[in-house]
Amino acid sequence: MHEEAARGQPVPSTRWARLMNTEREQPVGVAVVGAGYWGPNLVRNFAAHPGADLRWVCDLSRAQAEKAVGRYSTVGITDDLQVVLSDPSVEAVAVVTPAATHVAVAMACFDAGKHVLVEKPLAPSVADGQLLVDAASERGLVLMCDHTYCYTPAVRAIRDLVRGGELGEIQYVDSVRINLGLVQRDVDVFWDLAPHDLSILDFVLPDDCAPMAVAAQGADPIGAGRACVGYLTLPLEGGGIAHAHVNWLSPTKIRTTIIGGSRRMLVWDDLDPQQRLSLYDTGVEKHRENPGDTRREAMISYRIGDMTAPALPEHEALQGVVGELVGAVREQRAPLTDGEAGLRVLKILEAANRSLADDGAAVKLDGYR
Repeated sequence: MHEEAARGQPVPSTRWARLMNTEREQPVGVAVVGAGYWGPNLVRNFAAHPGADLRWVCDLSRAQAEKAVGRYSTVGITDDLQVVLSDPSVEAVAVVTPAATHVAVAMACFDAGKHVLVEKPLAPSVADGQLLVDAASERGLVLMCDHTYCYTPAVRAIRDLVRGGELGEIQYVDSVRINLGLVQRDVDVFWDLAPHDLSILDFVLPDDCAPMAVAAQGADPIGAGRACVGYLTLPLEGGGIAHAHVNWLSPTKIRTTIIGGSRRMLVWDDLDPQQRLSLYDTGVEKHRENPGDTRREAMISYRIGDMTAPALPEHEALQGVVGELVGAVREQRAPLTDGEAGLRVLKILEAANRSLADDGAAVKLDGYR
């Protein structure tokens, strides 16, 4: 006997159960708005993901949209956002337009009942980001940030190591993201590059190791009218510290993060496909000379153990982004990098702006979480 019948509840017919399962398994109809620098990457990944059905690509330049989908694609092309929003087969929209337009485009999507994926940064200000978070919550819709690096196998592994306690208490995080160009017209190097490092920091650190303040130093040695080289310093709860170096003017491209813990340390080199992640059984410890010694002097010891390189799968991070959006929509849950995560990044960026205006003075991150 069916369990439902035993409880006195009607038993759904086999056909009805199959229809419900089919609906859950149906690909999510999506559209991409913005076919400039990053849009074509999302177009390609949506087209390749079995859980997504790419219906439209929308851009003010139809030529750009056509280039993104290819000559023989059956995906719809339009320069009119309302065409996308009026299509009932579109359940989710990826907003890949300039940051200044994110609020207007995303709010139009929410008003049309569409779930939204937004390219970083979430919005041009904390206030605007809060509008999007509130709008999605009020309508029961998914708001997801495209914090791409959080979906790389390396960062997922780092999150597991850090939050699982493998490194011990976090003592420091040191990240470097530098390259030559592209100097942006509308944002400085902090708003262009630092969202990657800040979103990774937010993703991997446990809740009791959150940033408490930020101090920013920036320079514009080429007269671009905005900071082209910058440094962020963030004291962490628990006594640790995080530091990020971002630079548009470096002759070499470096993408490296070091995380030091009380038990182990790790190095992530995103440009080394042979060994992206290295885990060191290394540490520095302080010991008093005698258990009953109350003097301030202490002995420092260094532990140098083995280095291991965890095996990591190789797959494009954007496939993880697309998969997380599809899962969040189908399971009616918050994505890993939800609107709140995007809002926390904005809070640090705005505080960094205030710090820059005050000659690098530290600015407290009140209400970060």
